[in-house]
Amino acid sequence: MDIKDLVLNILKESDEPLRPGEIAEKANLDRKEVDKAIKALKKEELIESPKRCYYAAK
Repeated sequence: MDIKDLVLNILKESDEPLRPGEIAEKANLDRKEVDKAIKALKKEELIESPKRCYYAAK
């Protein structure tokens, strides 16, 4: 499983939008890797940002 899939799964399992730091903590990943994954997932329209700096799966 690559980092994008891991980030997407964490967002799908969460009941509320998460910040990148929270995602990194749950996935045990570096924050910069999570930021790259979020950027790619947003481009693919698989996640959304309901409020500034928070992300949720669509």
